[in-house]
Amino acid sequence: MCAMRWTRNFARVSAVFMLAVAAVCVAPAAHSQVNASSLVAKLHTSRTSPSDLEVSGDLAGVGPGETRFLTREDLLGVSQAMTIKPGDGNYTVPAHVKAVPLEDLTTALGVPAGDMVIAICKDEYRAHYSRAYLAAHHPALVMELNGRALSDWPKDDEGNDPGPYEIAHENFKPAFMILAARDEPQIPWGVVRLEFRDEESVVGAIAPHGTHASGEAVQDGFKIAQQNCFRCHNSGAEGGLKSGVTWTVLAAMAANSPDFFAEYVRDPQAKNPKTQMAASPEYDDATMRALITYFQLFAPREAH
Repeated sequence: MCAMRWTRNFARVSAVFMLAVAAVCVAPAAHSQVNASSLVAKLHTSRTSPSDLEVSGDLAGVGPGETRFLTREDLLGVSQAMTIKPGDGNYTVPAHVKAVPLEDLTTALGVPAGDMVIAICKDEYRAHYSRAYLAAHHPALVMELNGRALSDWPKDDEGNDPGPYEIAHENFKPAFMILAARDEPQIPWGVVRLEFRDEESVVGAIAPHGTHASGEAVQDGFKIAQQNCFRCHNSGAEGGLKSGVTWTVLAAMAANSPDFFAEYVRDPQAKNPKTQMAASPEYDDATMRALITYFQLFAPREAH
């Protein structure tokens, strides 16, 4: 149910360190595109280190279902120096990072133009980067923060660090507003795998169906769910597995208990103090109606 990534802002536990090193960090270098031939040549067929990034999907020269690996050193070798502003949502102060734009990775790895990028995290959270999102926001895979590997940063209260990789934006600005739902930065940490897959096929798993699929409310709800709920909730093989609650379960809840559904989305901790789902108190009645109307299309027939 519109589960956004729960807030574990690692900058809070390390803000003092970040402020100290910010004063001595050099200015970021000019951007340069990833050298395609050099990166493709470095794809490994087996893991060499726990910090290796898994890559799979529509990669040039890689068979269907096969996985390749890129080492942290491989990625640092084609990285760019960037400054991430606090508006990105990752950090509370400007942060200097070494990162590779996801758009450059798709080009370097020979990914087809119709593919999206899916970032999969160690907790089974998934961030889906459509081609439209890539073009609007230019997200980048971060390997190093203020001179340190992400896995070397302080852990949160649950013993988690943000490594081995995370995704950030130099200067995120919302590209759309759907009712009360604003375009949000997709900023997963703990990224262990990138998949490059046909966007239409992936998103098709949650596309609305039936005679009411083209309705305005349904389409609004679909767009909201695609950016938010799809991160932690799955529909079959697609979508995040972090929550353990499937699309069908959400649909049944929307059909049978719409008031509870709305209350949970707006303040999940009030219903379940142990949930890691972020609250969406800004969702007004029209936004909730759109989301509920959309999910009801996926409910079992007897739930209508």
